[in-house]
Amino acid sequence: MAEQQNAKQQNAKEPDTNQLLKVRREKLADLQAAGKDPFQITKYNQTHHSVEVKKLYDEHEAKILAGRAPFSAEGMDEAQAKEALNADYNERRAIMDAQPIHVSIAGRMMFKRVMGKASFCNIRDLQGTIQVYVAKDAIGEESYADFKKSDIGDIFGVEGYAFRTKTGEISIHAEKMTLLSKSLQILPEKYHGITDTDMRYRQRYVDLIMNEDVKNTFIKRSQIIKEIRNFLAGRDFMEVETPTLVSNAGGAAARPFETHYNALNEDVKLRISLELYLKRLIVGGLERVFEIGRVYRNEGVDTRHNPEFTLMELYQAYTDYEGMMELTESMFRYLAEKVCGSTKFTYNGTEIDFGKPFARLTMNDAIKKYAGIDFDAVETDEEAKRLADEHHIEYEVRHTKGDIINLFFEEYCEKELIQPTFIMDHPLAISPLTKKKPSDPNKVERFELFINTWEMCNAYSELNDPIDQRERFAQQDANAAAGDDEAQHTDEDFLNALEIGMPPTGGIGYGIDRLVMLLTDNPAIRDVLLFPTMKSLDADKKASKADNSTSEAAEGETKSAGDNNGFFTPNEKIDFSNVTVEPLFEEHVDFETFSKSDFRAVKVKACEAVKKSKKLLQFTLDDGTGTDRTILSGIHAYYEPEELVGKTLIAITNLPPRAMMGIESNGMLLSAVCEENGEEKLNLLMVDNHIPAGAKLY
Repeated sequence: MAEQQNAKQQNAKEPDTNQLLKVRREKLADLQAAGKDPFQITKYNQTHHSVEVKKLYDEHEAKILAGRAPFSAEGMDEAQAKEALNADYNERRAIMDAQPIHVSIAGRMMFKRVMGKASFCNIRDLQGTIQVYVAKDAIGEESYADFKKSDIGDIFGVEGYAFRTKTGEISIHAEKMTLLSKSLQILPEKYHGITDTDMRYRQRYVDLIMNEDVKNTFIKRSQIIKEIRNFLAGRDFMEVETPTLVSNAGGAAARPFETHYNALNEDVKLRISLELYLKRLIVGGLERVFEIGRVYRNEGVDTRHNPEFTLMELYQAYTDYEGMMELTESMFRYLAEKVCGSTKFTYNGTEIDFGKPFARLTMNDAIKKYAGIDFDAVETDEEAKRLADEHHIEYEVRHTKGDIINLFFEEYCEKELIQPTFIMDHPLAISPLTKKKPSDPNKVERFELFINTWEMCNAYSELNDPIDQRERFAQQDANAAAGDDEAQHTDEDFLNALEIGMPPTGGIGYGIDRLVMLLTDNPAIRDVLLFPTMKSLDADKKASKADNSTSEAAEGETKSAGDNNGFFTPNEKIDFSNVTVEPLFEEHVDFETFSKSDFRAVKVKACEAVKKSKKLLQFTLDDGTGTDRTILSGIHAYYEPEELVGKTLIAITNLPPRAMMGIESNGMLLSAVCEENGEEKLNLLMVDNHIPAGAKLY
């Protein structure tokens, strides 16, 4: 009751948002009626940005006042020192104002303080924020009256001259203020900014305005890509573009998106890799090629994966994977120096050192080091599977020794690889496009670079034997027939290119987004994508509408009791005759014990299948605290990860952490369990998406 009273009092103090929005529109209407419509302005002469103004003034001041002694209050009492300091400031100001630096800046007003005939505001532009002094006698009475009516978020052009305030802040003395755009929406409150991660990703434009660190991340992202291009240009690589829509999506083990090309009446796929077309260009005589582009994989969303992401692949004729190692190490060192200013930088509190030579380990040696198992001594698939059983590593019937080696590496080794480490010489079974090692035909000349436990790139001595390649494609076709929906398929045109003749070639693919995460110290891929993949807010409404449209003639179709929530459910009759539920507990739980469980609404930010587990899904959840919560749930048999992203679930959040498959789970998601036709069924408890993250259940 007290909480409700406080809420009412708080609402009474705060102006109604709709009223504030109405006032902004009325201000715009008044400006338009007075012939001052800001939206009629088509351009503005912006001569400087904020940081440039400050740097320019510092340099100008140092030059003009070069012979002037610094102020000293030695021998003065407090009153004398204050008077002398004021006099010194006025003298310096007079000298500087006699040789002013005139500038014209433009940006968004983020702060305003009106003090009678003079005001201060802060203007934020691409480079940062600068203070502006606005006086009635400088810009005129009419302009000053208009400025006083302006709102936070309005975009202004400011003409004036730079000066330093008594507190030492370089500012602009406005001589003309031009309203360039009227903000009709209200920005988030300054000191709290925009903390709802879901809103940050959906409304990145607001996120960029409110969070300087976010803007700097994307400026750095642009710099990283530019420096990659500069580095490769220095090594005579040629940038090319290859098709996005393809008939055969090869080059990687991933499930593609599919669509239909109306003009050709043909089903096509979005590319999952850049590899096969770039190799065709090597065949054509372009000896060094690279492409930076979007690829699309119809898979789950998590902190390191987005279905649409940026990949760079490069291919160089007449070299091998050793050449790719040298290139990669040199390029990563170059990028760290250019972007971070040093070959040493910090990620999540851990120092990463690109200055030292990168470590090199074969995959088998890594497993021997971290798991104590020597797979070089394992001869058969059956023996490998026995080892997997002994170490509780899940595998599929179709898996071979090579697949199981990779599963052991993922389980025992990846988490140990913090500093840059090349993992080399993978099993043939998991590398269908790679040359065999002459010394061991069961292994291939391949490496992956691991940093901070992440795979950063994947490189090969490229397979250029068309006969061998055809045999490996045949094995991939067999894998697909056995149920592997990530297997590649035979590409006859690519085989034809190999038969024309491809020189010995080294090739490599880099995940640009993950590299940006590392160099900008960001924990999630969504933090380095301007517009990450998000489930649309009205997706459930659309799905419900589509379901309803197929049964318009059905009797009793009505909106549910939660009409305003956008949920529509047919008044269908459900047969529960084959469903069995557990009997109710006869033992009572006292209220005090029950009340200790903290039930909260949580929103699914990301969801992925846990490697090596057929049952577990790993949820990244927004619980309203601002810190992501990880919970594991054994429901993969009933849900695919991607269908749960964006849902609002119920979790118990105050359970002690529990490790599963090497991952710490913090809480439990609530599900309804029953038995149907003798089989157990689980249904996650999903609630209205209008319920905010962190809302407590009573």
